[in-house]
Amino acid sequence: MTVPPQRIVILGPPGSGKSTLARHLGARHGLPVFHLDRAYWRPGWVEADPESFRAEVERIAALPAWVIDGNYTDTIAPRFARADTVIYLDMPAWLCTARVLWRTLSSLGRVRPKGPEGCPEQLTFEFLSYTANWNRFRRAHSLALVESFAGRQIVLRGTSAVPVFAAG
Repeated sequence: MTVPPQRIVILGPPGSGKSTLARHLGARHGLPVFHLDRAYWRPGWVEADPESFRAEVERIAALPAWVIDGNYTDTIAPRFARADTVIYLDMPAWLCTARVLWRTLSSLGRVRPKGPEGCPEQLTFEFLSYTANWNRFRRAHSLALVESFAGRQIVLRGTSAVPVFAAG
């Protein structure tokens, strides 16, 4: 019998489903869920001070149980030091870009539920380009991070893998 996870890190491209999977796993395992976008972004899409953001990530990582979604690889060390499971959502760029576009357009001008407080959705070419090019420029580094993790490593490839995994 597998020991249920107590501290899960979820990584992956924007629009891959990190937050949705985090909420599902948190509910299934009775774990608090932390979305790093909410800790990083201040109202008006102002970036957090790096020291205060790092301190907040360290505070969260020190808690006894959690699911944390978000990349922010500058703060991966405190999460990896305490995590027992790391999940990477390996999704195609076209799907992630379509999801980000849909998510943005469906909430344009409003703060998305579970989104950063005071940060209404906005459509920018920069973020769409970042999402569309994630696999080209960031995927290999992200997968290498997952491979470097000493605990349980899970890579979910494609959309059909996530619901099968989430169902337990």
